[in-house]
Amino acid sequence: MAAPGVKVSVEAVLENQIQEVSHDGQETYVAPLSMSENLTRLAHKIDFSKSDEDEEKEVKIKTEENDEDDEEMGKEMMQFQPPQWPWESVRNKLRNALTEVSVLADVLNIAKEKRYMVLDPVSQEQPPSKPAVLLLAKRKSLSGAANILIAGAGRLFRSQTQHSLLTSKRQDFHSELLRLHQNWRLKKVGKAIIGDLSFKSAGSRFWHNGAFEVTKTADSEQQPGDGYKSPLEITVPSDLEGRSYIHVCIKSDSENAPQNGSFSGVGNKLPDDLHWQQKLEIAQNVLFCKELFAQLAREAVQLKAPIPHLVIGNQIISQVFPGIQLCVTLCHENTIDKKHTDTGNGVPQTSAVLEHSLHQLLRALHQNNLNPSTPHPVTAPIGVSKKRRLAGAQATGKKELAEFNQSECLLEKILKQVRHMVLQNRVCKLIDNLTCSMPDPCILAHWSVSNQNLQSSVKLQIMSNSYEQIGRTPLQLVIGVDQVKGVCKDGRVVTLSYEEHEIKNFLLTQIAQHQVNGIQAIAKVMGWQVLQSSSHLGVGPMEKIGHAAGIMLISPSGDRILAVRNGPDSHTKVSVQFPRNQQSITESKSDVIIDGKWDNLWGYFKEVNVDKMKGRNLLNKIELLMAALTH
Repeated sequence: MAAPGVKVSVEAVLENQIQEVSHDGQETYVAPLSMSENLTRLAHKIDFSKSDEDEEKEVKIKTEENDEDDEEMGKEMMQFQPPQWPWESVRNKLRNALTEVSVLADVLNIAKEKRYMVLDPVSQEQPPSKPAVLLLAKRKSLSGAANILIAGAGRLFRSQTQHSLLTSKRQDFHSELLRLHQNWRLKKVGKAIIGDLSFKSAGSRFWHNGAFEVTKTADSEQQPGDGYKSPLEITVPSDLEGRSYIHVCIKSDSENAPQNGSFSGVGNKLPDDLHWQQKLEIAQNVLFCKELFAQLAREAVQLKAPIPHLVIGNQIISQVFPGIQLCVTLCHENTIDKKHTDTGNGVPQTSAVLEHSLHQLLRALHQNNLNPSTPHPVTAPIGVSKKRRLAGAQATGKKELAEFNQSECLLEKILKQVRHMVLQNRVCKLIDNLTCSMPDPCILAHWSVSNQNLQSSVKLQIMSNSYEQIGRTPLQLVIGVDQVKGVCKDGRVVTLSYEEHEIKNFLLTQIAQHQVNGIQAIAKVMGWQVLQSSSHLGVGPMEKIGHAAGIMLISPSGDRILAVRNGPDSHTKVSVQFPRNQQSITESKSDVIIDGKWDNLWGYFKEVNVDKMKGRNLLNKIELLMAALTH
C-alpha cells in the first residue's frame, strides 16, 4: 500500500485485449468499444433497485470490521470513498425524482377518487348582508353606464347629422354610379359611360341594342329647400321614352277596335325629377313591349291561316271564332300617371290575364334560346330534342319527323288560350241562362279550381227538389280549345264543337232524360210497370232544339196507362188512357160496333193539364197523379 500523500498515476494499456491466438502464432485483438457502447456498458453496471439505506448499512458493517489500529486510515477512507458505480450522482438524482413523482401521483389519485381523503374548503363566516348598500351600489353602477351610453349616442347623433347635411348639399357621383352598376350593365366607351337595357343576356334576339348614356349633372350643388337631385343624368333613346303596354282584348265584329290615337297622351312628358331607377325600368318595359309586338307581328305575317291575320300599324287582328276577333295593340303614351282607354267609343277593356300570358310566353322563349336541350352524346349537335334523338331507335317515319320539327309560335299559343277562354265563357253563360229560365229541375255547377291554360272542367248536378235520392243526374263538361266533351252518367262521351246551339242541345237533352228517369224511379216505388221508355223519341212533332224523351207506364191493376213526353221545346205532356167501358157516358159511341166485348179495349189518350196540377215540381205532380189513378 502506498503511503498517504503520494500520487500514483495509473494508465490503461495501450494495446487491445487479445481475443485469440491461431496455430501459426497470429493474434486476433478485440476491437475497442465506441463511446455509445462504453456508455451502455457503464449504465448496465448501475443497480437501480438498491436503495440508499442498504448502502449505509454496508458502509457501517465495513467500518466496524476494521481494526482499531487503522482508525485513522478508516477515517481517511470514509472521507474519500470512491463511487460504487459510474454516474452514481445521476442515478441518485433520477431515483429521487422518481420517488417525488410517485408520491405526487398517489396524492392525485387519493384526491380524485375521494375514497381515502376528501378536500373540503375551509368555511369562513360571511359578513352580514346590507341590502340598502348593495342597492345603492347597483344604482350608482347603472347610472354610470347609462351616462356613458347617452354620451355616446349624442356623439353618434351629432356625427350623423353633420354627415347628412354634407351629403344633402353635395351628392357623390361615384357612389351613385356604383349603385347603378349593381343593377344595370355598364361599360366605358372612350370617355362616355354606356349602359344596356336589352334582354340579350336573357336570350333575346331583338334588333334594338337598348343603349343609354350616363353623364354627370352640371350643377351638383343643391340649393337650400330643393328636393332630391341625383348627380347622375340618364339619357335614353327617343324611341324608348314614355311608357308602353300591350292592349289585348277579345271583341266581336260589331265592336270598335282600339286606335293608336286613343292611347297616346300628346304633349305630356315624364317628370324631369324622376329617379334614374324608375326611368330605366320604364324604358326597359317599353323595349320589352316593342320586342313582344314585333315578334307577334312577324308571326302573324308568316302564319298561313284560313282567315289571314291583319297587321295594321301598331295593331294585330286575328280571327278566333266566326264573329269573334283577338285584337293586340301596342299602346305608347308619354305620361306615367295612369294608363287609360277611350271607353267612350266602345273600345273594350284590356285583358290582364292575356297580357300576362304574352309576357310569360316571351320570357319562356328567351329561356329556351339561352338554355337549349343538352346533347346526348356530347358530340351531338346542340338543340336536338329528346324525341328526335330517339327517332332512330324507334324507327320513326318521315311524317312523324316533320311533326317533331314543327313548333308553335307565340301567336298560335295565345290564340289557343283565347279560344279556350271564349268557349269557357260561352258554357258558363249558357249554364246560367238555363238555370234562370228553367226552375225545374235544379242545375248545380261546380267549376274545378285546378284548371290548365287550355283545359277546364265543370261538374253539373241535375236534380229535383225533394227527390234528390232518386232523381239525380251527374254530368261533366270538359272544355278544350275548340271542342267540348260531355261525360254522361252512363260513361258515354259526347264530343261537341264550339257552337253554342250544340252545347245547349246536349244540355236540354240531358234535362229531358233526367225527368224521364225520375218518373221511372217513382214508378218503381209506386208499383207501376214500365211499358216503354226512350231517351230519343222518333214519334210526334220534331223538336226545334234537343231531343224529346218519353215513357209509358201501366198501373198495378192494369186498367190505367200513363204516357209522359218531355221535350226541350214542347215541354212536358202527360196523357192518360182508360178502357172503353170506363170512359164517360157523354162520349159518343160508335153505331157500327154493337157487341159489348169490344168495350174492354183501350180507348183514346186524354191529355192532362200539368200546369193546373198541384205540386212543387214535375215529379211531385206525377206522383200525385199516380196515387190518384191507382185508387
